[in-house]
Amino acid sequence: MTVSRRLSRLSAVGVASAASLLLVAGPAFAHVTVQPVGPAAQGGYATVNVKVPNERDNASTVKLEVTFPVKDHPLTSVMPQAVPGWTAKVEKTTLDKPLKVHGKEVKEAVEKITWTGGKIGPGEFQQFPLSLGKLPEGADQLVLKALQTYDNDEVVRWIEEPKEGQPEPQSPAPVLKLSAPEGDGHGAAADDDKTKTGDKSTDKTDHKDEKQNVAAADSSDTTARVLGVVGIIVGVAGVAFGVLAGRRRAA
Repeated sequence: MTVSRRLSRLSAVGVASAASLLLVAGPAFAHVTVQPVGPAAQGGYATVNVKVPNERDNASTVKLEVTFPVKDHPLTSVMPQAVPGWTAKVEKTTLDKPLKVHGKEVKEAVEKITWTGGKIGPGEFQQFPLSLGKLPEGADQLVLKALQTYDNDEVVRWIEEPKEGQPEPQSPAPVLKLSAPEGDGHGAAADDDKTKTGDKSTDKTDHKDEKQNVAAADSSDTTARVLGVVGIIVGVAGVAFGVLAGRRRAA
């Protein structure tokens, strides 16, 4: 195989790699979504990323509001991770019926979190990490609702709940899929029993797992960015090789 043919093939591979990255990444950024980092088991705790894309070419996202299902599945612990440039405001509401968490009575649940102060420009997206718990034990998913505000005062309401067997709504609400309870009983009824009998290690374990999940979220985001940059570099290199090959054939 001649040098010119090798260069031409490298060019084709590079362009194909860059294109495939764009095709894979595109659908994931279509709507506001919530994705778990690690397990999101019923009755346990989880770290998730709320992913917010900017779908406008002439406006920037400047505000995000995420509402939690207080009536159906109240969450007593919702902690946002700090996002540079953004300020998070956590709003709680009083429950009609208090919950028991680790043997303690909890009368409030998180109702909404609002992020402001930052900006998501055209062609960009932002992740907002959250630690959630305790996740509902009798449900296979947790439906959130999000309002995305642009700097031209447009508000996109991601509040339509997807229905199984039906086409995806135009503005689907973010849905967190829950897995079956973990075998060690983390976050489930077994934890409450241990707490009542004097086991004080449960809270420490929960917070340790939350920190590990947050670290995993940062690592996952960094890996995705690195892979994206590598793909772009490969594509550019391939195009450059193709140009050089063409010039050599012309000569």
